[in-house]
Order: sequence, then C-alpha cells, then structure tokens
Amino acid sequence: MRFEGLNVSEFFSNIKDKLSKVTKGVGDNSDLESPNAANSTGLNSSQSPPELSGRITGERSEYVISEDAEPPEESELASEYSYSEQDEFPIVKRDWEGLRRLIVWLEIEPQVSSLQEKGKRLLGPGLSLLGNKLPEQSHSSELPENSAPPNTELQINTELQENSAPPNTELQINTELQESIAPPNTKLQINTEVQENSAPLNTELQINTELQESIVPPEDSAPQKNTKKRLSRRPKFWIGLGVLSIGSGALIYGLWILYTLDKGLPDVNDLSAFNRDGTLTIKAADNTILLQSGPATRDKLKLKEIPELLTKAFIAIEDRRFYEHRGVDYQGIVRSIASNVIARDLVQGGSTITQQLARVVFLNQERSLKRKVREALLAQKIERELTKEQVLERYLNLVYLGSDAYGVADAAWVFFSKPVDKLTLAEMATLAGLPPAPSEYSPLVNPNIAKQRRNIVLQQMQEAKVITEAQAKEAQAEPIKVKQSQPKRFKVVAPYFASYIRKELPRYVSKDALESGGLTVETTVDLKWQKIAEQVIKDAIDVDGRRQGFEQAALVSIEAKTGEVKALVGGGSFKDSQFNRATQALRQPGSTFKGLVYAAAMGAGFSPYDSYEDAPIIIDGYQPNNYGKKFSGWRSISDALTSSVNVVAVRVLMDVGFEPAIKLAHDMGIKSKLSPIYSLALGSSEVNLLELTNAYGTLASEGNFIEAHGITKVIDQRGDVIYKADFKPKRVLDKDSAAITTWMLEGVVTGGTGGPASLGDRAVAGKTGTSEKVRDLWFIGYIPQVVTGVWLGNDDNYPTGGTSGTAAYNWRDFMSKAVKGMPVQEFPKLPKLEGRKGSIKAKPVEPKEIIRGMIMNDDGAIVPYNPNPEPKHREPAYQEPAYQEPAYKEPAYQEPAYQEPERYQEPRY
Repeated sequence: MRFEGLNVSEFFSNIKDKLSKVTKGVGDNSDLESPNAANSTGLNSSQSPPELSGRITGERSEYVISEDAEPPEESELASEYSYSEQDEFPIVKRDWEGLRRLIVWLEIEPQVSSLQEKGKRLLGPGLSLLGNKLPEQSHSSELPENSAPPNTELQINTELQENSAPPNTELQINTELQESIAPPNTKLQINTEVQENSAPLNTELQINTELQESIVPPEDSAPQKNTKKRLSRRPKFWIGLGVLSIGSGALIYGLWILYTLDKGLPDVNDLSAFNRDGTLTIKAADNTILLQSGPATRDKLKLKEIPELLTKAFIAIEDRRFYEHRGVDYQGIVRSIASNVIARDLVQGGSTITQQLARVVFLNQERSLKRKVREALLAQKIERELTKEQVLERYLNLVYLGSDAYGVADAAWVFFSKPVDKLTLAEMATLAGLPPAPSEYSPLVNPNIAKQRRNIVLQQMQEAKVITEAQAKEAQAEPIKVKQSQPKRFKVVAPYFASYIRKELPRYVSKDALESGGLTVETTVDLKWQKIAEQVIKDAIDVDGRRQGFEQAALVSIEAKTGEVKALVGGGSFKDSQFNRATQALRQPGSTFKGLVYAAAMGAGFSPYDSYEDAPIIIDGYQPNNYGKKFSGWRSISDALTSSVNVVAVRVLMDVGFEPAIKLAHDMGIKSKLSPIYSLALGSSEVNLLELTNAYGTLASEGNFIEAHGITKVIDQRGDVIYKADFKPKRVLDKDSAAITTWMLEGVVTGGTGGPASLGDRAVAGKTGTSEKVRDLWFIGYIPQVVTGVWLGNDDNYPTGGTSGTAAYNWRDFMSKAVKGMPVQEFPKLPKLEGRKGSIKAKPVEPKEIIRGMIMNDDGAIVPYNPNPEPKHREPAYQEPAYQEPAYKEPAYQEPAYQEPERYQEPRY
C-alpha cells in the first residue's frame, strides 16, 4: 500500500527492532497501538541509524513490514486500507493512529520549540536566580548532561491537540545541540501520537533547533500537562515578582538616599557663628564690628532683647504651630495651601521657621526635591539639638528682610531708623510680613502692597490671640511711615586698621576660603587706643602740619610682649585718601635707624663707653656730616647716640660690619631691603612705620622678637576656626645687649633730641629721626609694655619745615592718654660691663681708602676742614644723609591778636 509523499519502508527501517515488533503486531490484526508510537522516547546509542530521508517528492514510497519481507503490492494494501475521495484525509486503521499523530507533530513541533526557546531566553535569568527549572518535554529515558555520545538517536513523545498545524505546511527547523546536550552529528527522530485530523500526510519536514545550555531538559521532568499549566501561570508570576522587586528596590533606594542625606548633614550646634557666602566681618578686640562687606548681619541680638510682640508677629504669619511641631509642620502645609487658595494670594507659607533657618544657613533657593528633603531633615536635626528659643533667636537675626537688611535689628534701622525696642505694633507687623517676598512687600518699594501685607499679619496675630481686635484695628488704621537709613554695616570703624587687616588676611587663610567668604576676623585693635590715635593724628596735621609744612601723619602702637597691634592710623582722612602710610609708605628712617646699629654693636660686645672721634672723614669717597657740619672730637657711643652724631654712627657700623648689622635688623622685624653701604647707619634704606616700630618692640621685650600682627582668629561661616594666631617670642639679641641699648635710648629722651617724648611718671626709651632735607620726621619710643611709632611728612616727599621733636611731642600726646592707669614698670638695670662677651660676631668693614681731617667741597675737591668757615651767600648742596638732630626747643607761646568783631549785635532777652 502506498501513501503520497512518504517512503514507508525507509521510515520503518529507521525504527529498527522496536518498530518491527509493532509492525508484526499489526500484521496479526492486533487491536493494540504500537507501543513505540504511543509512549516511546528511547536512545539507541549502540547503533548508528541512517539519516532520515529528506524531501522525496514526485514518487510513491512503499511501506516495509519487516527487514526480510518484500514490499507489498498496492492490491494487497488495498484490503487493509479504505480510501474515499470525499474524506479530507485517508482513512487509516486504528493500528496506525500513532503514524498520523507523528506527521502532525512534525509539522507543529518547530513552532512549539521556537516558543519554548523564546520563553526560556526571556525568563532564563529570573529562573537561574530563583533556582527554578523550566518545564520541558516528557522523555522515556533519562539524558544526563554531557552523557550522549556522537550519532545518538533522540526520540521524543508529545501530545498535540487537533488541527494544531495548517495543511501542506513545510517547516524547516535547525537543531544545533551544544556539547553539554549532545555532540555534533546527532540525529533526532521523534515518535508522537497524533490526534485525528491534525495534519495532512503529505507534509515535508526538516528540523534545525538551536538549544543552549540554559535550556537543557533536566532529569525527572514533570509531565507535559504540568508544563503547560506552569507556562500559563508564568506571566502573572513574573509580573507580580517584577512589581514586588521594583517596589522593594525603590524602597531600599529611598531609605539609602535618606540615610546618605542624614549622614551628610552639617553640624548645627553653633549657628550663631554663621555668616553668609561672600561676607567678611572684621571685629575689634572687644567684638565691636569694624567692617562688614557682603550680605552680613550687623546687629545680632539676644532673644530677650527682641520685643516679644515682634517675635509673636513672625510666628503668627510664618509658623503658627512653631512650638508644637518638631521641624516640619504637616498640618501647617495643608492649612497654608488652603489659605492661599481661598485668599488667592500668598498669605501663608508652608515652610516652618526652622526650615527657613536651615535654608538660610545650609542650603540655597534651588527648587528641587533633594533640596526640600535636605531642608526637612536639617530642620528636624536643628530641632533635636537646639531649643525653640535658640532657633527663634537665630532666625530673627539672619532672615533677609530686603534693602540690604539682614535680621530684625538691621531692618528696624533701615526702614524706620530706630532700634527694635522702639518699634510700634504696625511697624513690627510690617517687618514680619517681609520674609516671603522682601522686595515686593518692602515699604520703600511698594507702600500700598506693604500696607496690605501688614494688615494680613495683624489679622493673623488677632486670630492667634496675640493682640486684641481693638489693637489690630488701631494698627491697621495707621499709615505706613518710613524713615530710611543706610545699613549700619556700610559704616567702617578704624578704616586704616581694617584695610591693613584685609591685606594681611591672605597670609593666614587660603584663597578658596577668601573666595567663598563668610569669614569673621577677630583682631587685636583696642578701640579706645584707636580713637586716641586718630584724634592725635588729626590734630598733628591740622595744628602742627600747618605751621611746619606737612600734610600727613601716621601712628602705630604695639603691645611689646605679644606683638599685637593695638592702634594703627595711616593718614588724616581715609575718605580722602585710602593710602595707608603706616604699612604701605616706604620712607627713609633717618637717625631712628641708629638705634638698631648701636644694638648690633652692643650685641657684638661693645661697651656704651667706647669712644670714637667725631672728626672730618672721607671713607671710600663717602663723607658723613653732622648737623651744621660741625665736629665735636672724641665722644662715647652713648653720648654720640644721645646727641645723634652721624660720624660716630658710621664708624660704629664699620666696626660691627654690614652683614651682622643687617641680619640683626631683619631679625628684629625689618622686612624691607637694607643696602650694605656706609649711609645705612644714618637711615638711607627705606622702611615703613610698622616694621620699624616692630623692631624697637624687640628692644622693649628685652631682645625677644615677636612679629607684629593684627589678627588673632579667623572663623568660617560654619563657626569653625580656620586660623588662630600662635606667635612665639624668638630670642634675637641677648638680654644684656638689649638692656644696654635701652639704657642708651633712655638718655635720648632724658637729655637729647627725644625730650618732648618724656612722660614724667614712667621711663621712656626712644629715638628721633629726620631724613634728607627734613622730608620725614620720626619718633619711635617705648615703655616696658608698649612701643609706639609716629611719622610726619608729605606724600610727595616735599621737605617739611619742622623737626623730629614734633613727632616726639605727638608720641607723648598719644601715650599719655593710652597708658593712663597702666601699671608703671621699670626697664632692666644696666648690666655689668666688664668682661662681657656679646652674642654677635663682628665682621668689620675694610675700606679701600680713608681720608681723615679733610672734607669734600661741592665741586668734589678735597680740602682741609675749616671749623669756622666764612659765610657764603649761596647754600651749599645738601649731601645725603648728613642731617643731625638739633636739640628740641618747645615753641614759645604766642597770645593770639585780639580782633574786634565786625559788627556788634545786641543779645536778645
């Protein structure tokens, strides 16, 4: 018997022994189905079956019953099969039901395998995580991993429903089994029970299926119906699992974000030290603010200093439940939204006072969820670590209220020119209404809108039972009255000292800290001394300057034991000229430098009684001259210093040496460059007032150098100390040498050019100085506790008509007032001089040529010295620096001439 498109004999030859038994049973007209067709899925690894025949179209195939039997004739098969043209399929006896099912399975199996493969690829990662195995086809024999040798037959049994594949369908399925399933060249044969009418018999099939290791059929797989059942549940399961995973992941991520934000929150314990970015605050030693720049709060008040009604006004409009919540008020948020919707205006805010404080101090105005979360976390942290009163105090001092006013005290001054304790109820309500929109609600910008906002605040205060209805109506009826004043922070106290601090600041803090700002600088200045100094300088310019021809003056006062600058004035008017003559002006110090030269001599072991001849001398072409070109013969070092003799000072410098003298001067505080020339002894190298005063302070502190400084501490905007002064005294001159030098400088005040500096009730040591053509007038003097320097002159170096005694006089004017009440201390006693050895090794200068007893004329000719020269009509050229200090004479008092008033006016009674 024949069937279209199927070589039956070749098909059954592939089945081999098992199929032979079935065919023999069929030949006996058995009613049983072939066991292999029903449920067999075996591997015959002992044999190598021939390949399944491919497409054989256009010829009829014979069905072979057994290996030895001859193919039956068509007539013989006709008796066993009945065929009708009307039937959709040939009618085959029940004995061959398995064959028909096989044909249908072979048609739709590639589609099923493809769906299974896609599902496993999609769900494979999830299955591998959960440890679940995918459902697979039922097998009659177990197939362990990596157990199948080459050329293995795989028989699979699967039940398929009717009509699962269309007729005349040609399917090609590529099956590539990886090494983990079966080696290459593995043949796949499938026996399947096919239900009736499920596929036509003339369907051609080729199988190529790609299987990965992840979908290898496991051992002891469940039945196919369980597989189908689990496949039907799988989408819902994975959707639910996905939702659960996403929700859990989001929850864990949210908790991790909150934990990270909470751990990154700053310290909130010292909010009182906070300053905004870009601000700089400089304070005096008593914490008085000298200068503020940027958005800073000038007047910070204690809560008890702020009127209670003003505090309650802010609470009523900004945070009604301030004393009930713990940083975030959820009820208040809902209430504020409702109130704003009803009023169609911003009448209430959702943020609490604590949240606003957190935003001002630690955050910015960025509109983001992260900022809002950090704000809420910070508010809760602030409430945990600070009391409600502390939170309120800091908020009222830091809140921005418009017109450059930060805090209620600054705002009261800017808008009403009065302190907070003088504000009326209406004015308090006006200030309390400003925080949401300071520019829009400002009474200086929009008076009408400010009034409306003020009345809303009063209404809220009445609803909160802070004020009565009568008080509210009375305040609402009051017109807006403003009296504008400039913010107090624009006023600068001690401007020259403050400018000195600003220039010193980069030495102690980083560039990044300066750029970010928010710094508070604590300084050494004593405002009492500073005010005295400013007045002394003003009087010196206004009174002495007019008579003696100088227009500027400067003063520096330093505490000798610490190096702290207590007063510094760099000119007569900071408004007219911001040039700081105490720190920026380099001028020749004149004879004041002699004090440092003689200190080096004492350090080298010289005695104040050592004598030098004061006589004409020319050293390597340089000729030092005394005042009036007069010479006095042999004089001791001490006497020469008292009378400020120039020739002796140059000779002492030659014996000490340039190098030791310059080194000691630098060690004592001189920072400017000093030239190794003979005129150095007479102050030819320029210095500034601050460093020269600092050098004399080393003598006042008995040979210990402490750098002059005005900054004690720098605090950043978070309250952290980023710099703290720690200046240690450094021994640069032995105590005996310092004591001897001080003893000699005392003589300058008691019997020499520094007489006007005498204080009478306490010992004073110091030295006067005058530069070439009397351009600069100096006096640097000290008592054991304080050293002060004074300079007088002109910015353009125009010669003055005064003397250094005027500088000494102004020194006394300052010191007598500044140290009033300070305990009197004595200088160290003069030490034993015999056998004393100094601490400095002298390196004498060896000049190339010395001419004694001769002087050099203006034309360069060297002639004998004439002590009584004839007067000449023209003044000889002045040779630098050859000025000798004249003895100071107190100017005689002259009664001002009486002037008759121009017109007499009868007084009114």
